[in-house]
Amino acid sequence: MYKLVVSDMDETFLDENHRIPAANIRALERMHDLGIRFAPSSGRPYASIAENLAELPEHLLRDLYVVSYNGGFINRYGVDEPLTRCGISLDTANELYRLGLERNLCVHVYAESGTVYVCDAPADEHRYLSSLSFVSFFDAKEHDTLAFLSHERLVKVIFMDGDFPALQRVGSELGGRAAALGLATTYSSGRYLEFMPAGIDKGEGLRRLSALLGIPLEQCVGVGDSANDLEMIATAGLGVGVANVTDDVRPYCDVVLDTTGMAGAFEELVERYLEPAMHQR
Repeated sequence: MYKLVVSDMDETFLDENHRIPAANIRALERMHDLGIRFAPSSGRPYASIAENLAELPEHLLRDLYVVSYNGGFINRYGVDEPLTRCGISLDTANELYRLGLERNLCVHVYAESGTVYVCDAPADEHRYLSSLSFVSFFDAKEHDTLAFLSHERLVKVIFMDGDFPALQRVGSELGGRAAALGLATTYSSGRYLEFMPAGIDKGEGLRRLSALLGIPLEQCVGVGDSANDLEMIATAGLGVGVANVTDDVRPYCDVVLDTTGMAGAFEELVERYLEPAMHQR
């Protein structure tokens, strides 16, 4: 049987408006009745995930843990001080910022405070992010370095490009440089190239959370859709892709649901896999 479901947020658990589909709330209620815990795992900051979770009934938020920044941070919901954390230096972030601007890419800089600083966002990206309270936009012509962020503790940097094959070429080109800086790379949402401290990924976040809760990995379910979910999917006892899972991640999934993340795939997950597993005890 399964005791913990850890899920990506965007394109997996949330709809296209960054809201929790009603079907997923119903599924969480059923999981609660079954004694199965839920934990979100996202590349986003804790504070932004907490905003989404505030839509849930209070009883579903009790003793809930949140994995953020691609597995680098774990918070108990409602407690701002993280149980685990990671970060990159300002010098490292500056080097990535320079490399991104040289390639005319939109650059996101994530801070531990929860603010995401977004440089030179294209119109579509600006529209997509403008409703999110934790995003702060700026232009490269205003800041040729990230010295203005010296007051922040930085966590990761993202390059954004709507031309995903071109972005993948950038990732291949910069892989060696990233490794030399002590970083690992991954992709998400079909438009982001992410730079994180080496050894930090959602699989490691799942391992840390399972140890914290005393739940064996074989009793954990990992649900996702993109490359930055791959390690979590591979680490969990049951690795689940939603219907919109990307082709590079699909082979690593034990099962792929028929429902997309945006449509509320968790009812299908509960009915087809979680409830039947409970009856096999």
